[in-house]
Amino acid sequence: MKKLGFGLMRMPQTDPTDASKVDIEQVKTMVDLFMAKGFTYFDTAIMYNGFASQRVAKEAIVDRYPRDSFTLATKLHNAFFNSREEMEKVFSDQLEQTDAGYFDYYLLHGIEAGSYPKYEQFDCFGWLLEKKAEGLVKHAGFSFHDTPELLDEILTKHPEMEFVQIQLNYLDWESEWVKSRAVYEVAVKHGKPVIVMEPVKGGTLAKVPEEAEKLLKAREPELSVPSWAIRFAASQPGVMVVLSGMSSAAQMADNLSYMEDFKPLTEDEIALTRRVAEIINSQIAVPCTGCSYCTAGCPMQIAIPQYFSLYNEDMRENLAEKGWTVNFTNYENLTQKFGRAGDCVACGQCEGVCPQHLPIIEKLKEVSAHFDH
Repeated sequence: MKKLGFGLMRMPQTDPTDASKVDIEQVKTMVDLFMAKGFTYFDTAIMYNGFASQRVAKEAIVDRYPRDSFTLATKLHNAFFNSREEMEKVFSDQLEQTDAGYFDYYLLHGIEAGSYPKYEQFDCFGWLLEKKAEGLVKHAGFSFHDTPELLDEILTKHPEMEFVQIQLNYLDWESEWVKSRAVYEVAVKHGKPVIVMEPVKGGTLAKVPEEAEKLLKAREPELSVPSWAIRFAASQPGVMVVLSGMSSAAQMADNLSYMEDFKPLTEDEIALTRRVAEIINSQIAVPCTGCSYCTAGCPMQIAIPQYFSLYNEDMRENLAEKGWTVNFTNYENLTQKFGRAGDCVACGQCEGVCPQHLPIIEKLKEVSAHFDH
């Protein structure tokens, strides 16, 4: 399998304020480019792109290509079941929405300390093996957002799991929160192939500070900035596929240009990514990946990832000189449809589901102090 996977999570939209309004024709173009170059791995999930992702997978992939020509992965998230019957209903709905017949890879979704007990309570690991025995799942595994210690515990208890999907990128490699390297090393220790999510950290590693971009361009003028992040992840031994949540045909074409004939990073190039990470970490205000898990249950309908993105941009600006940026206008435009950052009631549901374990409530206060004048 070629090492680039198409994550159907941040697909192009016809309405920038509604993730479910997917530009299906552009997605079809992207799928065709992807398949034409021999790439086959597609990743979807229930809630991606405003709950439209699995439907799009059917329309853009399943309906247009022979079933044995592509690989499809989807997931069971703990928010959508409270009984074995509900798990069966979720799985049945996924088969119906995708019309895939079976799933090549099926994951227990986003396991961390808070959700792991529920997956054990309902014997989700055993249930997944039943689906495999029935031929409805080819490979059983899980995605993971927590400590290396917890991953070691799970893989020791469930050696039957065939692979692990983890967040891995050069910015989080030594992060005290994400601990990409340590988590990756646990998976390798247990002999589990690794699927990489968030290699570009929700776009953070696609648009880096000017100082960092100059370093990368000085080394490889023809390669894009995000190419360094994708190639860093793909260079790690044991990585089976790197998922990229591509949002345009241009992003697809760029990724294919260097992943079609992939060459791992050299030691010198890896050292360069460490320097770039240091520069980014010195400037980033909120390390949000824009996954939007936090928004679905927000009682005030606050556009949390979008506000964090605007805030991060402004924190990289010299506001003492500028005094105002276009992000103030962008923020006001978003508040016409969504709650303001200052509307947060501190219910905490967002922090309970954040894969990055961010102090969202406190960060929204900072955003409000900046934008809500």
